[in-house]
Amino acid sequence: MTLPRQRIAILGGGPGGYEAALVAAQLGADVTVVDSDGLGGACVLTDCVPSKSLIETSNAMTLLNRSAGLGIATGGLATVNAARLYERITDLAHAQSADITARINAEGIKVIKSHGKLDGPGTITTEHGETIHADAILIATGAMPRTIPGAEPDGERILTWRQLYDLTEVPRDLIVVGSGVTGAEFACAYQALGSRVTLVSSRDRVLPQEDEDAANLIEDVFKRSGMHVMGHSRAQSVHRDRDGVTVTLTDGQTINGSHCLMTVGMIPRTENIGCDEAGVTMDKNGFIEVDRVSRTSVPGVYAAGDCTGVLMLASVAAMQGRIAMWHTLGEAVHPIRLGHVAATIFTNPEIATVGVSQRAVDAGEVVARTLKQPLATNPRAKMAGFRDGFVKLFTSPGTGVVLGGVIVAPRASELILAVSVAMEQRLTAEDLAQTFAVYPSLSGSVTEAARKLMEFTKDI
Repeated sequence: MTLPRQRIAILGGGPGGYEAALVAAQLGADVTVVDSDGLGGACVLTDCVPSKSLIETSNAMTLLNRSAGLGIATGGLATVNAARLYERITDLAHAQSADITARINAEGIKVIKSHGKLDGPGTITTEHGETIHADAILIATGAMPRTIPGAEPDGERILTWRQLYDLTEVPRDLIVVGSGVTGAEFACAYQALGSRVTLVSSRDRVLPQEDEDAANLIEDVFKRSGMHVMGHSRAQSVHRDRDGVTVTLTDGQTINGSHCLMTVGMIPRTENIGCDEAGVTMDKNGFIEVDRVSRTSVPGVYAAGDCTGVLMLASVAAMQGRIAMWHTLGEAVHPIRLGHVAATIFTNPEIATVGVSQRAVDAGEVVARTLKQPLATNPRAKMAGFRDGFVKLFTSPGTGVVLGGVIVAPRASELILAVSVAMEQRLTAEDLAQTFAVYPSLSGSVTEAARKLMEFTKDI
C-alpha cells in the first residue's frame, strides 16, 4: 500500500520559502508555494543581491581612485554611468530570481503567483480564490522597511533602500538616516560612487550594535573618505523641496541634500495574512514567535525568515526553512544554533563576525582570551595598499578552543569561514596555528593571530 504524499504549503518565496520548498520536494512531499513578488523574494529582488551588486561597483571605484598609489596612471577620477549601473543591478537580481525559478520548476514544485493568507491551521487561500489544503504550512513572508511619521518615502527624493534602483542618477548630496548595518553599507557605497554623504546617527558611533573596535575603525574610514558623520543626532522629519530634501533633527538643526535614504529598521510582513485568526502567536512588534525548529504556537504551522525577527539574514532564513521541513517530514534535525551564525557588514573594509562578542567578554558573560592582529602587518595587505583592518580571535582560557572572532578586512566575508569551521569543529588556537595558510594571503593573519594567541596562552 502506497502512503499519500505529505502536502506542504509555503507562504512566501524568499530564502526561507524556496529553500524549504526544495527540501520538502526532495523528501517526496507535494509542495505548493504561494508568492506574489517573484521567487527569491525581497532578498534577491530588492535587498541583498542588488545592494551587494551596488557595493561591488563601489569597491571597484575605490580601487580605481587609489590606483595611483599602486603605480597606475588613470588620467583622473573614474566616473559612474548611473543608468548602466542600475540596469546591471536590476538585471542581476532578475537573473538570480530566474535561476531559482528554474530550480523550483525542475523539482516539480507548484508556484501560485498571488497574495495568500492562512484560513485556519491547514489551509491557505489566495486573493484569486484558490484554496490550498496542506498537512503543514510554512509562513515565510519576510519584512519591509520601517518608516517614521513625517518622513514618508516618495520613491524619488525620500527613499527606502528598495527604491534606490529606480533612480536615474547617483545622488549628488545623499543624507542617510540611520547608522546601523544598512545605513553604514549604503553610506559607504555611495560615498565611493561620488556622492557627498551625510550619515545621521542617533547614537555616539556608527554600527552601535557591532564590535566596538570594528565600528570605530569603520567610522574613522568614513570620515577620512570625506563623509560627514553626525553622532547623537536623530531625524524628526524629512521634507521634499522642489529639487532636494530638508532633514530636520530633533534639536532643530536642518540638513539639506539632493536625496534622503531612510534606514531605520524593518517591520514584519505579518498583517492581513491570517495569523491572528489562526491563533499564531506574535510579539508586540508583529514578529511571529517560533521555537528552535521553526514551530509556531499552532500545530502544523511553521515560520521562517525575517517575519520571525530571528537574526534577519538570508542564511538564517534558509536554515529555518530547511529545519521546518526536516522536522515536519520526520527527518533527523538539529535545532538552529544562532551562536554559530556568521554575519558580514559589507562596508569597505568588510566586518565579519561569528561566535562570542567582545561585549559579552567585557560584561563577564563569557570568559575568553582575546588577541587582535592588525592587518597593516600582513604582506598581502601591504601589496594591495590595505592598512585598515584586523583579525580578532576569542578562545577558551582552559582549553584553547576557538569561541569566535571578528575580521575587518577586504573580503572578510570569505575569511571568516576559517573561524566558523574552527568553532563548529571545536578546534583550538593551536589547531589553527598549525594549519598552512598561503603566503602571502590575507588568511595568513588568521593563522598568525592563532599563533600569537597560543603563545600568549602558554605564557600564562
